[in-house]
Amino acid sequence: MSMEPTTKISGSCLCGAVQYTVSGPLRSVLYCHCEQCRKTSGHFVAATACSNEDLQVSDDRDLRWYRSSPMAERGFCATCGSSLFWRPDDNYICIMAGSLDRPTGLQASGHIFVEMASDYYEIADGLPTYEGGDPRAWADERE
Repeated sequence: MSMEPTTKISGSCLCGAVQYTVSGPLRSVLYCHCEQCRKTSGHFVAATACSNEDLQVSDDRDLRWYRSSPMAERGFCATCGSSLFWRPDDNYICIMAGSLDRPTGLQASGHIFVEMASDYYEIADGLPTYEGGDPRAWADERE
């Protein structure tokens, strides 16, 4: 998966109670159609990712974490409910692309967990699709 160069980009929840900065490369945006993403967002999710060390949360007074599966947890704002992060027990964190301040300079690169997509929409943008998670979804190209 391609890493988009970035120097510094900021983001936040809807109400501004949780604010963060990314100071490193971001993965291209993946659209996730898994049931958990659909249930937490109300639709499929558009997410990028970065190394844990490249994410700095400057204001986290309302950041809450929910263990949504044995392998990961989801970060959200306790005040406005914005979905912000998906954090596996690994060395990276996924960031909901819509929470980033514009311009992001990011591009979408594919759809994952398409077998779980709901029946009210079609995936017809021509991007690659994967029945499960794309095995290339996170590649630490700095190694």
